[in-house]
Amino acid sequence: MPASRVDVRAIQRPIREGYNADPATAVRRLRVTGGTADLTDPLHVESEPASVPGWTFRAGAHPAVGGVGDVPCSGDVLLAALVACQEITLRMVSANMGIAIEHLEIVAEADWDPRGTLAMGRDYPIGIRAITCRTTVTISDDERGERAERLLRSAERYCVVLDTLRTGVEVDASIEVRAG
Repeated sequence: MPASRVDVRAIQRPIREGYNADPATAVRRLRVTGGTADLTDPLHVESEPASVPGWTFRAGAHPAVGGVGDVPCSGDVLLAALVACQEITLRMVSANMGIAIEHLEIVAEADWDPRGTLAMGRDYPIGIRAITCRTTVTISDDERGERAERLLRSAERYCVVLDTLRTGVEVDASIEVRAG
């Protein structure tokens, strides 16, 4: 299997130079908005990332709390963000290292008890309590697995979502209710 057809280093070179020249430009604010879906349907939502105007992704309540099961739930979206970040990071690192990937599989799973979300008592946690993410990669000419191991270590180190979940992040959330 051939190596990446994209020269990631060439793409990143001017970006890195720009950040070195003006470090203040490196900090970015990601923004996603919601609240535009049909307000008469409490089981479905739409969110739009500011980085891709006009593109939306749908999510819904999980069937375990009364959802229909026709779209991913927010927990699925969280796991998808982890899988996507892990894969993008792995592919970009492999391209930078000149390593051709023959096979790649990433599986993320989470443990969640819906009784907390259903307000069935204080003994039940509301959020996800454990996440497992397993990545398997096969690369050519690596019988001992040394290059694959180096690749996985680098990808694990630079995955934004994995690092965020592992180290935690301050969350400032508020809900404001206005009279109509």
